[in-house]
Amino acid sequence: MPDDEYPMLLGTGRVLFHWHGGEMTRRSKGLLEIYPHALIEVNEDDAAKLDLGENKRVRVSSRRGSIEAEALVTDRVPPGMVYANFHFPEASANELTIAALDPIAKIPEYKVCAVKVEAA
Repeated sequence: MPDDEYPMLLGTGRVLFHWHGGEMTRRSKGLLEIYPHALIEVNEDDAAKLDLGENKRVRVSSRRGSIEAEALVTDRVPPGMVYANFHFPEASANELTIAALDPIAKIPEYKVCAVKVEAA
């Protein structure tokens, strides 16, 4: 959960144009023209507070690691939250999450974690 050091929540997932780690879809010229590299989606209000402009590189850090990618300022994520995908190995959101298994479901917690966001 977020705290003073990691005050924001990261949500991870997929984008329409890529599949898994992008092993096949990143080889498609047409798909790369639409979605060429990793993006970190940042709420407009948070971007203003953190002085993050559109296309500016940002660093997202958790208790487990950090990644850098271009910011996409948007209203698709609520204030206090950022979104990243795992299709680009150079900035995979899975680097930020924990692989420990849930004791009941036996799946890793790859979908959410606390992070801090800053200009890279």
